[in-house]
Amino acid sequence: MEMEGRRSEVVVSSLQFACSHDISTNVAAAERLVREAHAKGANIVLIQELFEGYYFCQAQREDFFQRAKPYKNHPTIARMQKLAKELGVVIPVSFFEEANNAHYNSIAIIDADGTDLGIYRKSHIPDGPGYQEKFYFNPGDTGFKVFQTKFAKIGVAICWDQWFPEAARAMVLQGAEVLFYPTAIGSEPQDQGLDSRDHWRRVMQGHAGANVVPLVASNRIGKEIIETEHGPSQITFYGNSFIAGPTGEIVAEADDKTEAVLVAQFDLEKIKSKRQSWGVFRDRRPDLYKVLLTMDGNL
Repeated sequence: MEMEGRRSEVVVSSLQFACSHDISTNVAAAERLVREAHAKGANIVLIQELFEGYYFCQAQREDFFQRAKPYKNHPTIARMQKLAKELGVVIPVSFFEEANNAHYNSIAIIDADGTDLGIYRKSHIPDGPGYQEKFYFNPGDTGFKVFQTKFAKIGVAICWDQWFPEAARAMVLQGAEVLFYPTAIGSEPQDQGLDSRDHWRRVMQGHAGANVVPLVASNRIGKEIIETEHGPSQITFYGNSFIAGPTGEIVAEADDKTEAVLVAQFDLEKIKSKRQSWGVFRDRRPDLYKVLLTMDGNL
């Protein structure tokens, strides 16, 4: 089926793999899995958050700032541009960005012809045991964005952003037809009995259902140990990458230990008709939502 000069159907993919300390090994793994996703028919392939290395935010270490690179001429982005053009696929590329004296948790959106469509900088920055991102990242200044790719208009946000319904709604209001969330989440170093995986997944299923759009989440797997100022810190990343349909239903999912390439196909024209007829955007009352612009609920 054709719509507005492009196919109505789109095949999306979520990748899941363990990272090492070596950038070249991790980027090669990502490329290998992107190729596998393409072989399965994928048009848009999501790689997990900060896939160039270990999730370094377990520690507050000055030397880890050396991992940041400027957006312009970034070697991993350039490599993924070449790969995207070769395969004809869209690839969002997560990276640690240095911008003069600022640092961001960013993602570049590479279109199917290798064109760099621009970046999104992570808006919500967590700060807790094992996930000390405020030490490294400035709050993103791009705002929530959508990107018109060859296959779909997509909204891309990053990890902690996925817990905020406002972010998902903002992207879909701007026309996003599919939401993508690259992630790095696992065990909690301060409480090994705390397992957030089901909560994590249900929140995003809610975003898909509330906005009547498909949603793709990619998370890493494996045990990572980082030396911190207080000794070694360990996180076991729980994977469970998934793809949800427009009512929040799970259509593809991975486990917590296995490398995976998930794929799912959606008819965007049919989903658009469902979204329009369901009325959740028709019946919105922005005039009543001013309280959302406050921190304490007082206007």
